[in-house]
Amino acid sequence: MATDLEAQIAQWRAYVAGHRAVDHADVDELEGHLRDQVAELVGSGLKDDEAFLVAVKRMGNLDELSREFAREHSDRLWKQLVLAPRQDRAPAARNDFVVMLGLAVFAALAVQAPRLFGLDPMDMTSASAFYVRNIGFLILPMLAGYFAWTRRLELGHVLMLAAPFVAGAIFANAYPFARGGATEVLTGIHLLVVLWLVVGVAYLAGEWRSKGRRMDFIRFTGEWFIYYVLIALGGAVLALFTVGTFSAIGIDATLFISSWLLPCGAAGTVVVAAWLVEAKQSVIENMAPVLTRVFTPLFALMLLASVVAIIWTGHGVDVEREVLILLDLLLVVVLGLLLYSISARDPGAEPTMTDALQLLLVMSALVLDALTLGAMVSRISDFGFSANRTAALGLNLVLLVNLAWSAWLSYGFLRHRRPFAELERWQTTYVPAYAIWAAVVVIAFPPIFGFL
Repeated sequence: MATDLEAQIAQWRAYVAGHRAVDHADVDELEGHLRDQVAELVGSGLKDDEAFLVAVKRMGNLDELSREFAREHSDRLWKQLVLAPRQDRAPAARNDFVVMLGLAVFAALAVQAPRLFGLDPMDMTSASAFYVRNIGFLILPMLAGYFAWTRRLELGHVLMLAAPFVAGAIFANAYPFARGGATEVLTGIHLLVVLWLVVGVAYLAGEWRSKGRRMDFIRFTGEWFIYYVLIALGGAVLALFTVGTFSAIGIDATLFISSWLLPCGAAGTVVVAAWLVEAKQSVIENMAPVLTRVFTPLFALMLLASVVAIIWTGHGVDVEREVLILLDLLLVVVLGLLLYSISARDPGAEPTMTDALQLLLVMSALVLDALTLGAMVSRISDFGFSANRTAALGLNLVLLVNLAWSAWLSYGFLRHRRPFAELERWQTTYVPAYAIWAAVVVIAFPPIFGFL
């Protein structure tokens, strides 16, 4: 019973902590009030669940956040007990909007930084190396700064967040990379992974050790990606109409669009999309579960068909670089669908057909990953290790471990032998593995492979 009570309190805390108007100290204080109320009610003879019901109701009378938490999860009785009209938080929202807008403008201008060094951002011959190594440092600090503002982080925490950005910039720019070499590209890609997780530390406001809060960041990542894609599609339509309209009056706007509008818009949208996730959560939370239910069966059928075709034809997996990139991206997409499906699911619900399709998706990806690994090992034994092959091999091994254990936990859940919480806990516990592997690629690969 105590475990159930702790789970309920943890869920309540995770919601309140994720609210952009509340800092860490406020959450601790609110949780302290809640626990005091529960302890007092249990001491008077109530059971744990009854005490929690009454305590949350009392908290609803004291604090608006408890009422909002109840409103957002009104499908459960105890969360309906505290519903009451919200107070207006328009001034705080306006402040966040102004900060977001300013940081988005900074990100848009930062992406033009090569011009300060005499480089044309659209001249890939001169600026490609700069962008490959530094794109993360041009944009993601603004996103981390936005969360530092909304979470009201102290100066010490902000300096700690800045340290990985500084260290990454040193490794990315101090190494004597060969122009266009594999290690330079791998460093740029894997730095983005590391720095995105640093953004996650800012998002969680010091609660990175909390598995529930890590799942909140996973959910944010999926929602941010959806918003970013939607804005990008709208921006592409705007660019096309702009070019067409000015062409009709004899003006060629292509250079302005390609050199300024698109790169600046893409950079600024990184911050804008995060603000939209924070400000419009109720909209995307309705959309995202629908998207996962649509694409999970489609990807499952596609992967299953691919595995059957490989086995039926006896044609092994091609391990050329382009194919490896495609397969790795496919596995990452599968992992993303799995993570976001988990984050959007009610942990207490019974297994459904969607869960069975999710297991089929994971199993198909697992088989494809194993076949790819076999082909990669054969290729390496014939031609030796290279930076690309080793990076792909490591990533596939990291994904293989995750997918294998996820499949086992999903199977246990479908058979009613394991709770869904174990699958969720496994995914949040495994998140640092991606950062560790990405850091290894950034720090160790360039010198190991001669910066080529």
